[in-house]
Amino acid sequence: MITQLVAEQGLNGLQLGVTLFLMAAGLTLVFGIMDVIHLSHGSFYMVGAYLTATFGARFDSYLVGLALAIPAAALIGMAVEWIAIRKLYQRDHLDQVLATFGLIMFFNEGVRMIWGAQPIFLSPPQMLSGTVELLPGLAYPQFRLAILVTGLAVAAGLALLIQRTRLGMRLRAGASDRAMAGALGVDIDKLFTIVFGLGAGLAALAGGMAGTVLSVQVGMGESILILAFVVVVIGGIGSVKGALVGALLVGLVDTLARTVLPVALRGAFGNAVADGIGASLASSSVYVLMVLVLAWRPKGLYGA
Repeated sequence: MITQLVAEQGLNGLQLGVTLFLMAAGLTLVFGIMDVIHLSHGSFYMVGAYLTATFGARFDSYLVGLALAIPAAALIGMAVEWIAIRKLYQRDHLDQVLATFGLIMFFNEGVRMIWGAQPIFLSPPQMLSGTVELLPGLAYPQFRLAILVTGLAVAAGLALLIQRTRLGMRLRAGASDRAMAGALGVDIDKLFTIVFGLGAGLAALAGGMAGTVLSVQVGMGESILILAFVVVVIGGIGSVKGALVGALLVGLVDTLARTVLPVALRGAFGNAVADGIGASLASSSVYVLMVLVLAWRPKGLYGA
């Protein structure tokens, strides 16, 4: 019984991890290449979930809705970069924090005006609504497995994009020395717009998939944004590989701690006390992990 519980929660942790990776990958690219602290990144996670719900209802297909929501969110991200973020490149980080925090409020109020304040619930596609028996007695939802596979596939695609393509070469050059890359003919403004749009699209993919597990509601991007920043710090700023490893670590630690700690403490305390203490310790587990990693590697696991 305990083995099945740990196995199931481990898979849930991996699924949370790949969702965090989709958020953290865009965040680490924006911060590592553009040197912009982008607090409104979670807003594209929220917008992606709402667009998936809207397009999905319009075409009566979740998959079509998700496929349309990703490029739509990417275009919105490019517009935001062109209108607002581009003016912040030469400003200090405090100005970037204040401006992107303002964007959070703008997006939250805009979503509330368009879709209302009531949560929306997304249903997974019918073909993935069942379960798969991974072990005797362990039936796991097919859609959660699909999220896990999709996240890993995106990670592989990003690795190929950054390491094997001409765009990836320009991204690496811009991250290393944007002035020199510009002097060698790289259109830095266009490059930054593409990076921002890519990050917004990845966040929208995460939001569209997470909307089937969680409710789609105003402000849903703020809580996952905090974990995404933890992932970026653990993995190392600017490293997509670090974002993947850090996201899987954070997902596993957070999920298993919430499951295992209350059970482990019931031998020493009553059930109610153990559940309360376990929940408190579990909520801080990812931050303890971050402290331990930074004490070992101050620039993160794969920081430059």
